[in-house]
Amino acid sequence: MFSFRNQWIAICLIHCCSVGRADDSWQPVVLQSTAQVVAPMTGIVLWDDNEKNRTDAIQLEYSYVGYDQVVSEKGVYDWQTVDDKLTAIAARGHQAVLRFYFDYVGKPTTVPAYIKQLSDYSEITAKSEGKMTGFCDWSHPELQTFLMQFYSELAKRYDNDRRLAFLQTGFGLWAEYHIYDGPLELGKTFPSKQFQSRFAKHLDGTLKQLPWMISIDAADEEWSPMAKDDTLRGLSFGLFDDSFLSKEHPKVNALNWQAFGGDRWQRVPAGGEFSYYNKRDQRMALAPSGPNGDSFEKAAARFHISFMIGDDQAKYQSLDRIREAGMQCGYKFHVEKLESNGKATRGTITNRGIAPIYFDAYPAILLSGSEVRSTVSLKHLLPGEQRQFTIAARADASNFQIACDRLVEGQLIPFTSK
Repeated sequence: MFSFRNQWIAICLIHCCSVGRADDSWQPVVLQSTAQVVAPMTGIVLWDDNEKNRTDAIQLEYSYVGYDQVVSEKGVYDWQTVDDKLTAIAARGHQAVLRFYFDYVGKPTTVPAYIKQLSDYSEITAKSEGKMTGFCDWSHPELQTFLMQFYSELAKRYDNDRRLAFLQTGFGLWAEYHIYDGPLELGKTFPSKQFQSRFAKHLDGTLKQLPWMISIDAADEEWSPMAKDDTLRGLSFGLFDDSFLSKEHPKVNALNWQAFGGDRWQRVPAGGEFSYYNKRDQRMALAPSGPNGDSFEKAAARFHISFMIGDDQAKYQSLDRIREAGMQCGYKFHVEKLESNGKATRGTITNRGIAPIYFDAYPAILLSGSEVRSTVSLKHLLPGEQRQFTIAARADASNFQIACDRLVEGQLIPFTSK
């Protein structure tokens, strides 16, 4: 006989099973693609004074900064010039790529005034590219001490600053690790290999979040130890190529890239600047076959480029073409699968780009103004690789995003989906 008690138990069991089935029933979530924009920290880069930099065709802006713009007196740092640049760039919804330099063709050095005033500090002024140019006195210990302290102070202030995406540094003309025209003397106009080694190790131990980069010309063992020393090669510096797509690139630049290891891009960024060897290199940089038979897109994929400085491209190309080229750089996230059971969300993301993202970025769901993130970061997700994730919240067609603490206001990490 079917008692009331048995009937009550049966009802409870049916209810529990039905709830269990609802909770365990994973349903696909259909997303709308957000990928018709250049991804943050990637793309073609204009200078911060370019009149066309107020555009979403770019995500990065570049600027040189002289050391004497920050320091004139010993131990006194005035970062206002740097802050003003970063603030203005961020206000345009972009991030900065900064390069600090000492030597620049046709200009005096940017060595701080207090060092230049020392009686035993002796710079050289000589012709470079037909222009009188200042070259540092690297034999003086105060210049070496200053540089180490400078980057310690910079790290304290900007290592976690979302306005700054990448830092470039180095020695020689334009901080590009060469003095190809002018007085090159190790330990005098160019730092000794011993100091270069100490400096690189200092940056590696000081900058924890901000990616720093040096020129591929540091591969020349005649004046640099960076490519031949296994310890130095193991440091976390990225590389930039200041004559990308030049005619001699396959025979010269490509070898310099290789000297640092063909897989370096997997953990640190690769970038550069379109070649200025001649006007054609600039005018045809984004042409279908490039200036010398190799398209930018193919070359960028080969070297896993995240960004490329192309300030003059705004003279020769439309912003649409600049945007199109920029979208072929760096990472490109695709949501292969996303499903929710009403309480949680799980999914899979693939990187369909040519390089990883070098900052933490998390699949996330926006609920009532607050963010619920997965614990899985997409940092260093290589092209063609996938990562699975779960989020302790319910996703719908509009609340899924990829969150990153390194973005400035107005930026978002785009993705595609099925």
